[in-house]
Amino acid sequence: MKIAIAQLNPIVGDLAGNSALVAGVAARAGAAGAELLVVSELAISGYPPKDLLLREGFAAACDRSVERLAGEVDPALGVLVGHPSVRRLPEGRVGNAASLLVGGRVEHTLYKCLLPNYDVFDERRYFLPAETAQPLEFRGKRLGVHICEDAWYGEPGTSYHLPHESRRDPVAELAAAGVDLFINVSASPFEIDKPHRRSQIVARHVERHRVPFVFVNQVGGNDDLVFDGNSLVMDATGQLALHLAPFAEDFAVFDTNTMPRFAAPPSRPRAADLLDALVLGLKDYARKSGFHDCVLGLSGGIDSAVACYLAAKAFGPEHVHGLAMPSRYSSEHSVSDARRLAESLGVDFEIVPIDDIHRAYENTRIAGTDLKSQPAGLADQNLQARIRGALVMIRSNRHGWLALATGNKSELAVGYCTLYGDMAGGFAVLADVFKRDVYAVARYINEHREQRDAIPPGSITKPPSAELAPDQFDQDTLPPYPLLDAILEGLIEKELSVATLCRQYPPETVRWVARRLDRNEFKRRQMPPGIKLSQRAFGSGRRMPMAAKFEWE
Repeated sequence: MKIAIAQLNPIVGDLAGNSALVAGVAARAGAAGAELLVVSELAISGYPPKDLLLREGFAAACDRSVERLAGEVDPALGVLVGHPSVRRLPEGRVGNAASLLVGGRVEHTLYKCLLPNYDVFDERRYFLPAETAQPLEFRGKRLGVHICEDAWYGEPGTSYHLPHESRRDPVAELAAAGVDLFINVSASPFEIDKPHRRSQIVARHVERHRVPFVFVNQVGGNDDLVFDGNSLVMDATGQLALHLAPFAEDFAVFDTNTMPRFAAPPSRPRAADLLDALVLGLKDYARKSGFHDCVLGLSGGIDSAVACYLAAKAFGPEHVHGLAMPSRYSSEHSVSDARRLAESLGVDFEIVPIDDIHRAYENTRIAGTDLKSQPAGLADQNLQARIRGALVMIRSNRHGWLALATGNKSELAVGYCTLYGDMAGGFAVLADVFKRDVYAVARYINEHREQRDAIPPGSITKPPSAELAPDQFDQDTLPPYPLLDAILEGLIEKELSVATLCRQYPPETVRWVARRLDRNEFKRRQMPPGIKLSQRAFGSGRRMPMAAKFEWE
């Protein structure tokens, strides 16, 4: 059988637009002589549709879109497409479905068995799980079609690696029923090392059942999630037969009778995956939300430099507007490095000194009394950050530009950031990037992606500083970033105890970081959305209380 696979970039809720995407690749598949086209999970609604699924009539509208699509594509071509559905379900229930369209109608509809309910996933809130996994008959082949999580049974970190959660293995059920080919339609979001992990999962299924495996994933950014594509085909011996592009829409056709031999793509550096995920996530958030330009503060530091580079790649440099806003405490290199960055990237750049505004606050009765009682104290430092945030937001409001916050995960974790100041904005592009990785991405940009100093060397080599007080440096307040990030990774992403981490790192530092992490949940709850890149990002997948007290022993 000749099969086409397509990794598409749908927009959540855009039923007509997403159906048109599928119809377009169906025409391409038919022209290539394919008998079957496979696209991703919930391609018609986009993934994740979240509480759109609770709106009366939304899932039924998805079903109608699929029925119309069946009448629009070549009736000789089979199309396997994911969508929410109410077909053959009890009243009021919705399923996460994949339908086979052929002959101008919906020939088969099957439902997802395992509904993920961990991290950012909340599918049990919306969907009714299938009770059985049964093969589909198509052109004399028995197809073991299943949906995303159905292939993840037993994997650590899922809802299904504990015996009491579920003993169902949908892939094994399909294999026991007899199949010629496994097909997994997915919307599997990116995390560091997840593409490799998926390949290993597919390889284990193939090794166990000796059946070829097709994995088709979504690509693109939707809110805080970014989908990396990396669709693949593996033959019955475990040899990679096909691999689609990372972080880009792609399309390919193969023949199950003469599986190609595909050289495994070279392993990608961590920084390359981070960079591409950040650019795609920012680009799609802006595009799908209707933003054409963005504005951000440029301090000459590493965070704003990397954020500006990402914006230039996502929006195009002519659509990026940078503001350098020096205060009385700003160094000369703060402005010169910001200017050098803007010239290197070709973005719009303006210098807006804030000292007059700062002095105006000092001359008011209430603010002036408090500020003058502690010059360059915390209130004064936060005031400078808030002046800058207000200026960025004025530009955003005046022109309809997306305001970018540039803080990183290390700072957000311990509250080294200012509400309504450097946290102000519509999107926090580095919110799930530790400081160590900001540096790694900057070096990767210069050494590999650009092969020039696109990020000014001074922004990379100088000690990081907020420059809100005389001779201020981050390490006056924070532990060295390599130590801070290692402790934070243990606390946030591995959920290790303070006691465990105290055996690896200085105990007083560990306790200080843990207290700061817990104390600043209220700030993170008010931060703009960002892009999830790790197993535990600040956002919908990490739900910590704000008004709470837990004393680490």
